[in-house]
Amino acid sequence: MLQLVCENLVLGYDSKPVVSDLSFSVSEGDYLFVVGENGSGKTTLMRTILGLSSPISGSIVFGGGVSRKKIGYLPQRTFIQKDFPASVKEIVMSGCLNNGKFRPFYSAEQIKKAADIIEKIGISSISDSCFSELSGGQQQRVLLSRALCSTGKMLILDEPVAGLDPEVTEEMYDIIASLNKKDKITVIMISHDIVAALKYATHILHIGSPIFYGTKEEYINDDSYGLFKSRGDEK
Repeated sequence: MLQLVCENLVLGYDSKPVVSDLSFSVSEGDYLFVVGENGSGKTTLMRTILGLSSPISGSIVFGGGVSRKKIGYLPQRTFIQKDFPASVKEIVMSGCLNNGKFRPFYSAEQIKKAADIIEKIGISSISDSCFSELSGGQQQRVLLSRALCSTGKMLILDEPVAGLDPEVTEEMYDIIASLNKKDKITVIMISHDIVAALKYATHILHIGSPIFYGTKEEYINDDSYGLFKSRGDEK
């Protein structure tokens, strides 16, 4: 079942295109890696899908029970996030507010959902801890849990393992893969990590010149993969 269809997108700022003629689709259960050089338009695409930016032209259509308000989003890590003065439980619970319906209190259903996610992601032991006192890996698990509170359908992750050590990076990848395979959550991930893309992805979108969209197997046999490797972007 199709959850996202992007057709003939032209993306950019102040009517100046960054990427043109971009078309691809995402079906339920897909794990799409979005790769490309810095400045190619990967983050612009994510912002446009989320409604934070408008396309210069082209269309974005949602389906399969997905809408912008039902997408869980994990942005790149920032110093503001690291120093945020709140507990783990408070941050995870705040993801329930993404549906746009303001209530003075969380519902019993929302509280249970957050508790279940905290347990699933393995952060129950730190649920009352202050977010700013956690390690980078723990913080990313908390923010991933927050994103999950916003969705049961689709996650968009922007460089979720950036700055993490190799062991913690592998743990994050394993958690995300489990959410995709066991919980049937569609994943769209911006990444420079081609090794991870070739391990976990079902599909790859390479934004650059030329643009490529297809399965992981098709990408390996495409010229885009060879060019990406030769430019030193493969990890």
